[in-house]
Amino acid sequence: MAAMQPSPSLHPIIITRPAAQASALAQQITARGRQPIIFPLLEILPLSDSAPLQAVLDQLDTFALVVFVSPNAIDAAFRHIASWPPQLPIGIVGEGSRAALARHGVTAQNATIFSPPDPARTDSEGLLQALDLATLRGLQVLLVRGESGREFFADSLLAAGIKVQAVAAYRRQAPVLDAALKSRLQLLLNTENDWILTSSEALRHLMDLVQAVAGSAGVAKIQQQKLLVPHARIAETAYALGFSDVTLTGSGDERLLDALQFPL
Repeated sequence: MAAMQPSPSLHPIIITRPAAQASALAQQITARGRQPIIFPLLEILPLSDSAPLQAVLDQLDTFALVVFVSPNAIDAAFRHIASWPPQLPIGIVGEGSRAALARHGVTAQNATIFSPPDPARTDSEGLLQALDLATLRGLQVLLVRGESGREFFADSLLAAGIKVQAVAAYRRQAPVLDAALKSRLQLLLNTENDWILTSSEALRHLMDLVQAVAGSAGVAKIQQQKLLVPHARIAETAYALGFSDVTLTGSGDERLLDALQFPL
């Protein structure tokens, strides 16, 4: 019997995560009979000087809670951590971060992990709902993130009387618009695709790249394509940028996969 072919109505699925985080999802999409295309919209780069990060991580016992803003923050920090102190609670914002912790041997079985209770609101606001801010008042929280990021979470903790120390673990930047990237993006603009966007920053990079490559006509084209996003804040960004076909999936690869159509 011939192998079943994907339905021609099912478009390629564009995965825009940083390259190192895209392959596992791409493999799952392929296994289910659709075509993934990895098209990173964020590049994750090491710090030029990791000494400040190492110095802070050497003093983990001085903190009441450590919050990792992303899987990238976890992977970068754990290059400098031999073993996690089991008594030190962790805060995360999404299922991708939970999976990243598990890769480094940290799970709910050997650590206390706080995360947003609503899978559709996996962001700083959601994490704040999961924390008992009163018990943290007067104590120190470590925030591990990229070189730049939202200040909402840190500001909210400070307003609650909690001490906050933020430390950068990695750098991120938009991809360089060279001839190869320009050619790939032009091809994607001329076909119908389903786009997985897991970051508002990546979505803004996409719009900037499209504007540079194809101008307002290209922007109009990309706005007609389907977006799948895990967080409500990314959906809000998408609508503000003129997209209309936006599916909010909730956090984690399983919810993303559940939201996609696959051949029978």
